[in-house]
Amino acid sequence: MIEKMRFLSITGPRDDFDRVVNKYLTRYDIHLENALTELSTSYNLKPFVENNPYKELIGKSEDLVKKLDPVEVSFDELLSPEQASEVINTAYAMLSDLNTKKRDLKAQRHECNELLTQIEHFRHLDYDIHQIMDLKFIKFRFGKVPHEFYTRFSKYVYDNLTTVFYECERDRDFVWGIYFVPANEAVKIDAIYASLHFERIKLPDAYSGTPEQSFNSIMEKITEINKELHEIYAVIKERLNEIADQLELAHHTVTILSKNFDVRKLAACTRDKGKNDVFYIICGWITEKDSHTLLKEAEKDNLVYCVIDDGQTDADKKPPTKLRNIKLFKPFEMFIKMYGLPSYNEIDPTSFVAITYSIIFGIMFGDVGQGLALVIGGALLFIIKKMNIAAIIALAGVFSTIFGFLYGSVFGFEDWIQPIWLSPRENVMTVLFTAVGFGVLLILIAMIINIINGIKAKDWGKVLFGTNGVAGLIFYAALITSVVLIFTGHALPGAIIMFLFFGIPLLLIFFKEPLTHVLQKKSRIFPEHKAMFFVESTFELFEVLLSYVTNTISFLRVGAFALSHAAMMGVVMLLSGAESGDPNIAALIFGNIFVSAMEGLIVGIQVLRLEYYEMFSRFYKGSGKEFKPYKGK
Repeated sequence: MIEKMRFLSITGPRDDFDRVVNKYLTRYDIHLENALTELSTSYNLKPFVENNPYKELIGKSEDLVKKLDPVEVSFDELLSPEQASEVINTAYAMLSDLNTKKRDLKAQRHECNELLTQIEHFRHLDYDIHQIMDLKFIKFRFGKVPHEFYTRFSKYVYDNLTTVFYECERDRDFVWGIYFVPANEAVKIDAIYASLHFERIKLPDAYSGTPEQSFNSIMEKITEINKELHEIYAVIKERLNEIADQLELAHHTVTILSKNFDVRKLAACTRDKGKNDVFYIICGWITEKDSHTLLKEAEKDNLVYCVIDDGQTDADKKPPTKLRNIKLFKPFEMFIKMYGLPSYNEIDPTSFVAITYSIIFGIMFGDVGQGLALVIGGALLFIIKKMNIAAIIALAGVFSTIFGFLYGSVFGFEDWIQPIWLSPRENVMTVLFTAVGFGVLLILIAMIINIINGIKAKDWGKVLFGTNGVAGLIFYAALITSVVLIFTGHALPGAIIMFLFFGIPLLLIFFKEPLTHVLQKKSRIFPEHKAMFFVESTFELFEVLLSYVTNTISFLRVGAFALSHAAMMGVVMLLSGAESGDPNIAALIFGNIFVSAMEGLIVGIQVLRLEYYEMFSRFYKGSGKEFKPYKGK
C-alpha cells in the first residue's frame, strides 16, 4: 500500500526558525520541498539566505573526535550552541602548544624527506659532498639523463670532450650521476649536456659526509621526529579523552545544528518590511496519520502556523511515495525499487509481486527437501545480516516446499512420498498447459490493475481503449475463451457475438487516439497526417496481437523449468546410483547442492523477468519519487 500524503506548510517568525526545525522536523517524518518552487505564484517571497555559522566548529570538532578512543555517549539532550562552541574552542586551546610543536616537527620532517628525495639517487658516490662543493677550478653538475641520449653520448661524443661523467644509479627511465668539467670550458660542456636532455639537480648545502652517510643521518633524524610526533599524539589523545563525553556531545550538537541550519536552502522568507515582520515558510509532505498529531501539537504553539491540505488540487504537486506493507511482503519492495517506485496515484504492486513471485518460484522449483533448505538458509541469513534477498529466498522456499509435496519430490526422490497432485516427469503436457493457464490468469489480473490505475489517474482513454484497458481485456478474454472452446471440442459462438467480442475491441484499440480526443473534448480529433495515422495504427495493432500471443506463450517457461528441475534431479539420481538402490551419499549431496544453487539462481532471475516484462509492462510505470523524510537524513 501507499501511505496517504498531505501537503504541509509551516510559517512563523524568522528568528524562531531553528527552534521549529529542532522541535518538528527532527521528530516527524516530513519530506521537504523547495518552498520557492512550490509557492512560485507568490511574488512576495525571497530565498532564505544566511551563512552557516557552524561550519568552522564542525571542522574543529571532527578533527578532535577523530583522536578520541571509542566511547559510548548518550545523545538524549543537546547542548546549547554556546555550550557546544565553548567545549570545542576550549579543547582546541588546550592543545595549542602541542599543535604548534606538531606543526614544527611536520615541517622538519617534510624538509628531511625533500633532502632524501634529492640525495637518494647519488648514494653510490663514495666522496664527501662538501669537498666536491669546495672545488675551485673544476665545475660539477648533479643530474639525470634519459637512457637513449646517454647511450649516444657515451658512444659518439664522450671520448672527445674534456669532461668526466660518474654514473651513480640507473632506473627504468634515467641514468643518474654527476659530471665534472674544467671551469674555463663549463659553458660549452653545459650546452652539450643540455642538448642531451640532461636535467640538472641542485643539491642544497645541507649534507655532511658522503651521500650514503647523509642519507643515513637524515633517516635517523626522521625516525627521531616520528618518535616525537608519536609522543605528542599520545599526549593529545590523553588530554582529549579526559573530556571525551563532553566533546562527543558537542560534536553531535554542532552537527545537528549545522544540518538543521541547512534547511534554510529549502525555505523561503517574506520580503523585509521590518525586523519583526519577516516570516519563514517551510513546505513538504507528511503522512496523513502524522499530520493530525503535528496539527494538535502546533495548535498549542503560538509562534507556529501550520496549513495542511491533500495537495491534489494543484496538478503540479506530485506527492512522494512511501510504501507501507506487512513485514512478510516488505522485502519485496527491493524488486519494486529496482524497477521504479509507483506514482502516488498508482497501485502499489508489492503484494502482487510477493504472492506471484513466490508461487511461480514454487511451481518452477518444487522440492520438499531443497525448499526447506532455502527456508532455513534464507531465514538464518535474514536474521543475521538483515538482507532482503534472504527473506525473499525464505518465502520462495516455503512455496517450493508446498509444490514439492504436490509433486511428490524430496531431494529428487519421487518414491518417498506420494504426490498430492502429479509428478511433472509423468505429466508433461498437463504441467505445460497448467503453466499457460496460470499465466493467462496473471495477465488478466494485470489488465484489471491497469484499469484501476487508469481510473485513479482519470485517464479514460487508457481505461476504455488501451491495449490493457477494457477493450484489451474483453478481446484477450474472448480470445482465450475461444481457444479453450476449440481444444475442448465445443462450437464457437455466432458471427455477431464474435464481432462484438473481437471486432469492436480491436476497432476501439485501433482508434484509441481520436476516441480519447473526443472524450477530452479537443477540437482536433484526428491527427494532421491521417494516412500516417492509419499506417502506424495498423502496425501497432499487429504488434498488440503479437504481444498477446507471445506474452501468453512466455509462461510455458514456468512449466518447462518445473520439468527441467525434475529432469536434472533425475540425472543426479542416476549418477549417484540412487536408481539402483545403493546411492553414493557424497554424490547425492553434491548433486542437490549444485542443482539448488545453479537452478535456484536461474529460476529466481526468470521469475523476476516474468514479473517485469510480462506483467509490469501492462499496468506499471514506476515513475514515482521516493519519500525521503528530513528526520531520516
